[in-house]
Amino acid sequence: MSASLRRLRLGVNVDHVATIRQGRGTRYPDPVLAASLAELAGADQITVHLREDRRHIQERDLAVLRQTVQVPLNLEMAATPAMVALALEYLPDTVTLVPEKREERTTEGGLDVAGQRQALGEVIATLRDHGIAVSLFIDPTPEQVRASAELRAATIELHTGDYCEADAPLLAQERLDHLRHAAQLGHDLGLQVAAGHGLDYRNVKAVAVLPYIDELNIGHAIVARALFVGIERAVREMIEAMHTPEATQPSR
Repeated sequence: MSASLRRLRLGVNVDHVATIRQGRGTRYPDPVLAASLAELAGADQITVHLREDRRHIQERDLAVLRQTVQVPLNLEMAATPAMVALALEYLPDTVTLVPEKREERTTEGGLDVAGQRQALGEVIATLRDHGIAVSLFIDPTPEQVRASAELRAATIELHTGDYCEADAPLLAQERLDHLRHAAQLGHDLGLQVAAGHGLDYRNVKAVAVLPYIDELNIGHAIVARALFVGIERAVREMIEAMHTPEATQPSR
């Protein structure tokens, strides 16, 4: 499907609103309020990552978001028994399984689905049996895309970090081609395709026009922009950047 015949969805990740809150141990700023404002501004989904070390989003946030968010709620989490239990308690619309290391500042790469088939397969089946759609956050390689399809995930989210961090045009184009080919393969195998990590108001343009990518999940860039213009305007500007790629983008 060409970019002109689809509407690319935006999932807004509000984790870093909670990062600011947790930095001082206060009750504000509230990621739940940020999610409400993002929704009013046109966000199609709210995404939160409940980490095992609870460095930003807390269980309270997830509980209140589940009660208040009107658009789909996407919970990013590690594939551990404790996190699966929480997902079954709060029943988000989607769970995105991600790799997680305590020492990392942010997620550093995709799941090794091909190397963890049995363990991930059991988690996917459990979540799916409870009505939760499952997305797998993966690197854009054929091996990982095929393994995701074999495990009957509903969606793959392609890790865009390598593209975003490319420091030369030719390297950026090469990594963009990896995303394009992975999206094509995912579509051919019957998967919904999302993408995210490191996207901002400038580099989002090239990813937004790739065929077969239906959704982008973006957090840090929107929260950073919101410090200067507010969350609603920051979300609207990102939607504009996604759907009118030729438009002049705001400075970061």
